[in-house]
Amino acid sequence: MLSLAVLAHIMPARAAEDGVTIGVMTDLSGIFRDYQGPGAVLGAQMAVEDFGGKVLGKPIRFISADYQKPDIASALARQWYDEDKVDLIVGAENSAVALAVMKIAKDRDRLLIVTGGAAMAITNEQCNDRTVNWGFDSWALAHGTASAVTRHGGKSWYFLTADYAFGHSMKDVAGKFVEKEGGNVVGSSPYPLGTLDFSSFLLKAQASGAQVIGLASAGLDTVNAIKQAAEFGIQPKQTLAGLAIFITDIHSLGLKATGGMYLTAGFYWDRDEATRAWSKRFFARHKAMPSVVQAGNYSAITHYLKAVEKVGSTDAGKVLAEMKANPIRDFFAVDGRIRDDGRMIHEMYLAQVKTEAESKYPWDYYRILTTIPRDEAFQPLADGACPLTKK
Repeated sequence: MLSLAVLAHIMPARAAEDGVTIGVMTDLSGIFRDYQGPGAVLGAQMAVEDFGGKVLGKPIRFISADYQKPDIASALARQWYDEDKVDLIVGAENSAVALAVMKIAKDRDRLLIVTGGAAMAITNEQCNDRTVNWGFDSWALAHGTASAVTRHGGKSWYFLTADYAFGHSMKDVAGKFVEKEGGNVVGSSPYPLGTLDFSSFLLKAQASGAQVIGLASAGLDTVNAIKQAAEFGIQPKQTLAGLAIFITDIHSLGLKATGGMYLTAGFYWDRDEATRAWSKRFFARHKAMPSVVQAGNYSAITHYLKAVEKVGSTDAGKVLAEMKANPIRDFFAVDGRIRDDGRMIHEMYLAQVKTEAESKYPWDYYRILTTIPRDEAFQPLADGACPLTKK
C-alpha cells in the first residue's frame, strides 16, 4: 500500500472547481516527526473521512508532503496554491516554515492553518488575515510551565535554546514569566537545530548553578537533551523544565526519566470521554496516542469544512469569516474561538508527568493540575502586535 506522502507526489493536479483540496505540510523525516509526521497526516485524513469525503457535493482531495526546511516549504506552498489549486494548507508546524508559508498564503489569497508553530510573530507583528494558529504558541506553553516551576521554588534559570525562531521566542517569553514570579535568568546557550551532542551546553548549564535548566526546544532535541542530562547526573541537583514537551517525548523517554516534570499541554488524550473515544480510534491506526498537533489537525480541518459548507464556497475571506464567527466545540477544544489576530484560543492544561508507580495503564502519563481558561491561556489580544487589531 502506498503511503500518503507518496500519493501526494503522484496525484495529478485538478481544477479547483472539481472540489476542495487540502494540503498537509508536516515533518515526515526530521526531528519533529514523532509529534508531527505521519500522525499529523492521519489526523487530517480522519477529519476528511469523518466528514464523508465530500463537501458541497464535491470530493475533498487530500495531499501531504514533508516541509523539510523553509525554502523547500515555500516552493511547495507555491506549487500547491498555484498548480495543484490547494484551498487550505494545514500544519507547517516548524515556526520558520510557518512564517515563510503564511506570506505566500496571503499573496495567493488562500488559507493556512498552523497547528504547531510556536513563534509569537505568527500572531503578532507578522500576522495576516489568511493565517490561523490553532494549537499552541510559546506564550501559552511558557505561561503555564515557567510560572508554575518558579512558584514552586525554581527561582534561577538557565536556558538551552534551539537557535531558530521558535527557540528564541520560547526562551524570551519564559524568561519574562520567570522574572514576573520573582525569579531570574542567569544565562542561555543557543545550540544548532538537530544537535546530537549536548555535552558542552549541559556543562555550561551545570556550571551556572541555576536551579532550573529550561529546554527551549522540541522534538528529538528535547529528548536527546533530557537523555544526556541524566548521563551527567544533573537531576536532582538541578531541575529540568521542558517548555515544549509532548506526549510522544514522554513515551520515548519513559516515566523513570520524566516523572515529576511539569508541562503545559493543549490536548491530552485521557482528559475525558470525548478525547478518549477519538484517541482510541487514532491509536488503532497509528499505534501511538495523539499529540496536540495530530489531534489539532483533525479539529482544524473539521472546522474549516463546516465553514465551507455553510458559506457554499471556498472563498478564503468568506470561509475564514465564518470560522471566526463560530466557536470550536469538539473533543479538542471545549469552547475555542478564533480571534482577530488569527489565534485560536482554547483551554490549556498545566500537567505533571506521573511516576512509574502512579501510572496505571499504557499512555497514562499526565496528572492534570490546573485547567487554564482560554482567555488566560494565551497572550491577551491587547498586548499583541498584530496590525489587524491596531486599526
